Amino acid sequence: MAIAERGRTVGAVLQVLQPEFPDLTISKLRYLDAEGLVSPTRSASGYRRYSAADVDRLRFVLTCQRDRFWPLKKISEALDAYERGLTPSQEVPLPVPPAPEPDPDVRDLDLQVRRGARLTAAELRQGAGLDRAALADLEAFGLLRADKDGYFDEGDLAVAAAAANLLRHGVEGRHLRLFHLAAGREVDLVRQMAATTDVESSDLLRECLGLHVALVRSRLSRP
Repeated sequence: MAIAERGRTVGAVLQVLQPEFPDLTISKLRYLDAEGLVSPTRSASGYRRYSAADVDRLRFVLTCQRDRFWPLKKISEALDAYERGLTPSQEVPLPVPPAPEPDPDVRDLDLQVRRGARLTAAELRQGAGLDRAALADLEAFGLLRADKDGYFDEGDLAVAAAAANLLRHGVEGRHLRLFHLAAGREVDLVRQMAATTDVESSDLLRECLGLHVALVRSRLSRP
């Protein structure tokens, strides 16, 4: 069995690290283990066995002590942060949270309202792939509404097509009412904010949509 598979003994680790850290001793290695900075596995006879990752961790600990004069508590916090996926910044060697990046799909989303063609109910059904019952459901639950002359616009067509995709997966029209209510509340909030700030409504709406997408992704990532 190779050393990499069964792990290094304390003495072997000392030989690897002493060229970089001449003052390192077996007692120091055992002390770092006792303090929880490095937790090597144990052999059947109880001897410590250090993996390659353990050796790298030791090197980090020893470097922080020698070059940065960090106390063990600070080193332990840094190691914990690394294990949770944080990375160091160029200015500060301590791990920092990743910089949030705006969703490019939301950032570049075209929010221009286009009325375009005026569509009859039959034309809307044809364009979106809806039957009469499905269109009636979408109207009943507020997702679609004809104008005073009974026509729909291209915005309605986009809503109808998106709804049709969900309906084909077995979702019912009454379930889609949640989207209608949520969208209405977001638009109402944007209008209130736009009335009291100098920010463009489109920019406010993108920020609201960015929050919406971030919340959905966050919920989906949790068990």
